[in-house]
Amino acid sequence: MLKQRLQQKLQQKLSPQQIQLMKLLQVPTIALEQRIKQEVEENVALVEGSDDEGENMEDEYTESVNDVQDENESNSDDEFDLADYIDPDDAPDYKYEANNHSRDDEEKNIPFVSGDTFHELIRTQLSYQRIDDRTKSIAEFIIGNIDDSGYLRRETIAIVDDLAFTQNIITNEKEVEQIIKLIQTFEPAGVGARNLKECLLLQLEQKEQTESVLLAERILKRYFDAFTKKHYNKIISRLDIDEEQLKSAINEILKLNPKPGNSLSQSQHINEHVVPDFIITENDGELVLNINGRNAPELRISRTYKNMLNAYSEQKGKTTKQMKEAMTFVRQKIDSAKWFIDAIKQRQYTLQSTMQAIMEYQYDYFKTGDETKLRPMILKDIANKVNLDISTISRVVNSKYVQTPFGTFKLKSFFSEGMMTQSGEEVSTREIKKILLSIVEKENKRKPYTDDKLAEFLKDNGYKIARRTIAKYREQLNIPVARLRKEL
Repeated sequence: MLKQRLQQKLQQKLSPQQIQLMKLLQVPTIALEQRIKQEVEENVALVEGSDDEGENMEDEYTESVNDVQDENESNSDDEFDLADYIDPDDAPDYKYEANNHSRDDEEKNIPFVSGDTFHELIRTQLSYQRIDDRTKSIAEFIIGNIDDSGYLRRETIAIVDDLAFTQNIITNEKEVEQIIKLIQTFEPAGVGARNLKECLLLQLEQKEQTESVLLAERILKRYFDAFTKKHYNKIISRLDIDEEQLKSAINEILKLNPKPGNSLSQSQHINEHVVPDFIITENDGELVLNINGRNAPELRISRTYKNMLNAYSEQKGKTTKQMKEAMTFVRQKIDSAKWFIDAIKQRQYTLQSTMQAIMEYQYDYFKTGDETKLRPMILKDIANKVNLDISTISRVVNSKYVQTPFGTFKLKSFFSEGMMTQSGEEVSTREIKKILLSIVEKENKRKPYTDDKLAEFLKDNGYKIARRTIAKYREQLNIPVARLRKEL
């Protein structure tokens, strides 16, 4: 049985302006520039740059809008159609383009041409081989199965089956293995290997066969597991060699590339340029915070569209339906532009106040650059200082960078949990990690410290930490276990 009833509900919903501000808060400086450029392109009433006469824009705009609303019911047969002049949707694109580049500028625009990819490099070497079409087709199929690291991670029998079903080429494992051996002679050395052991051996085979290289080959062929686990004493006793010979062989192995496919991509890698959102400097012993100027662009409402509203308000009783529609369009664009400008200003204020609170909270660190001076700090600490929600602080610190006299860092790196020392003092986990890293760097690599031993050292320094916590911090610092840190 269906029933109808009235029910009142109280709900909280974000306005479009609030949603827009939340989105702007979390974008970094570079992304903000692109966002502003996009908004300027989409909104004809929004322009960049300063305008001295734009100070009284808001009052004049409000009066004009009121006049427009008062005339909503009026109508006339005026022959003048303002929409023909201001509607950008019907105007051809060429009217909004300008060729302001000289021929010299155009000649300087040299396009960027990327080099051959890893797979293209292998196929180029294949084209130099004197082989029949059948062998070439099989080889190209095998090359297509090589991953970006340079490894062929498929079983030979699986390749044979795929060639039969997808390429209609009937072959066998022996023939495929011969073609794989051919590909393994290509550059970079080690390409086409099925595993790490084969990859390293392929690279050693192409090196000058010195005593150290030959010994390295023996170690990899016969004692690969012992080598990876750094059981050096076992290798020395089994091969009847001394420590210097083993060290020389290991040095040859360490020169090899475990991922030959990455060698080409790394050579073409372009480092990303980080643009800091904040800049902290020291002036007369005091810290000074400046926000990147790109976060505070000069935006204003177009005077052209303001004048349109003024002209419309002066034509009371003479407006047409088309003019009203045009003015409604202009009013919407100006409202959107005002909302965006206000959101940018609010973003700038929120960023400034949040970073100021972080700088004051971590004043000792920004003053000295000593990581041991970092205080435990979580999002709630800063949210309480600036009277904002934790989610807002999270958006502010997301993907943001600050430039200090000691380097450029992510804002998130200054947030860490705290723990109590034996003396009752609260310290940051970053301070403990720094001490842990210092202990590992100074340890005897022939007998590296275990996690239990590291916990004892930290306890002697006043930090009572469980062994499992040491293991967690060690993994976060990318420090391997003691057995893998062992060196000769």
